[in-house]
Amino acid sequence: MNLEFFQERYPENYPANIDPDKYESVVEIFNGFVKRFADRPAFSCLGQTLTYAELDRQSAAFAAYLQNETTLQAGDRIAVQLPNILQYPIVVFGAMRAGMVVVNTNPLYTEREMEHQFNDAGAKALVVLANMADKAESVLPNTGIKHVIVTNVGDMHGTVKRVLINSVLKYVKKEVPSVNIPGALPLRKALSMGAGKSFTPVAADRNDVAVLQYTGGTTGVAKGAMLTHRNLISNMMQCHGLFNMILDEGKESVIAPLPLYHIYAFTVHCMVMLQTGNHSILIPNPRDIPGFIKTLQTNEFSGFVGLNTLFVALCGNESFRALDFSKLKLTISGGMALTKDAADQWKQVTGCEIAEGYGMTETSPVVSFNPPGYVKLGTIGMPVSSTACKVIDEEGTEQPIGEPGELCVQGPQVMKGYWQRPEATAETITVDGWLKTGDMAVISEDGYMKIVDRKKDMIIVSGFNVYPNEVEDVVVSHPDIMEAAAIGVPDAKSSEAVKVFVVSKNENLTAAEIKDFCRERLTGYKVPRHIEFRDELPKTNVGKILRRELRDEELAKQS
Repeated sequence: MNLEFFQERYPENYPANIDPDKYESVVEIFNGFVKRFADRPAFSCLGQTLTYAELDRQSAAFAAYLQNETTLQAGDRIAVQLPNILQYPIVVFGAMRAGMVVVNTNPLYTEREMEHQFNDAGAKALVVLANMADKAESVLPNTGIKHVIVTNVGDMHGTVKRVLINSVLKYVKKEVPSVNIPGALPLRKALSMGAGKSFTPVAADRNDVAVLQYTGGTTGVAKGAMLTHRNLISNMMQCHGLFNMILDEGKESVIAPLPLYHIYAFTVHCMVMLQTGNHSILIPNPRDIPGFIKTLQTNEFSGFVGLNTLFVALCGNESFRALDFSKLKLTISGGMALTKDAADQWKQVTGCEIAEGYGMTETSPVVSFNPPGYVKLGTIGMPVSSTACKVIDEEGTEQPIGEPGELCVQGPQVMKGYWQRPEATAETITVDGWLKTGDMAVISEDGYMKIVDRKKDMIIVSGFNVYPNEVEDVVVSHPDIMEAAAIGVPDAKSSEAVKVFVVSKNENLTAAEIKDFCRERLTGYKVPRHIEFRDELPKTNVGKILRRELRDEELAKQS
């Protein structure tokens, strides 16, 4: 099987090319699906459901508020700092309908990170959850933000439940600090003010920026990827057919534990799922495993969107293993490498295989995907429609099939560039439109691709390349190990040596046992020389393990 096989057998699901200019804007598509699926549930959260018609009405009210009650103009940037709650799609689509650019902002950002992003984006408005409004209060005087809208977790629920949820969070759990932001307006008030007014639709060019999506900032300062309407629509169309190989239009409920402010979940739930009339069940805090599982117990679901660390955490929970998975037919993985052990556990527990894909913030994000029913574990699948991939060496020469190199991508989902950073854009996107991913990959004869690692994470042991993903995959296959992260540390004899940080399920497990286990499965120079046990590994808010933070700790020890 190769790319041509799928294009011939599934021409509607996997066309060779899509038409990225079929629609002018995300708003044009939004206006269509909220009418077509008006009575269907669009999003649910904490027992409350928002239909497509209600999403249409509430987002229109927010758009009317922005246009009639603020000084904001089309093209202005509005920062949205919300977790997975019903307010997120209302605010995002309302802002787009008013002609504004959405700046997705992580609710768990530090004050330093918030200030940088608000100023870098030139944000003029902020929608923030009350739980972290105290951080906003401290940084706002140092930014150009003129309008602040604050919302509480339970604000979209009925009166009784709204008061209960918000009161418990504020007075019992003490999760909502008292703040004093001059001129700040409650979101419920903003929606009420806009409900009695109309808004003027704003004509958008497909090449206008729709979303400023900031990179994770794990390597240097966070940069804003300019994702245009054309970028987002293209990736929606590229994913649509693939998901529909197994999901039925207007009939599915998909679990959404990953944050919508991350482009992976945004594209899946705010673009593809909505376009197909399907239902996303939002999980505000996936780290609250008991609460997460309670939601799963009370909802039938046929799809699940996750990543490796989440799959591992859930499969290790007895209550999760006892759930009914009879309806589950699609599980998608992205955001970080999927280990064989995690995939095997998930299949054993749920009966559903995981289809892994690959992407970046800069590619809106999906570049490749394993077609459902044709998954090749350990690969990132094949390029999606209208997408070309190649691998190059250090000199920029394209490598032959089967040889590793830096993965480069060309397609309509590739970003316009980095916001106000032409030099960084030129370093990442070549003059002929190839985006250099910084990931080392191998392309096989059948078109399936495999990421061997981040270029910057490669470990050099006595001149031999060691890819951390390979070492980690072996280590976590040990039955007593939950998670692992491999880095290179200085070594007098071999320049670098492999060090692995391990989270173990067995307090009696020894470093010697791990090394013996690895020696049976890895070439000698790849076997970890150093093992350090940890209670947990540092991760981003999306769940990616931060090798960089571990490397920084090791460097600090050397100084």
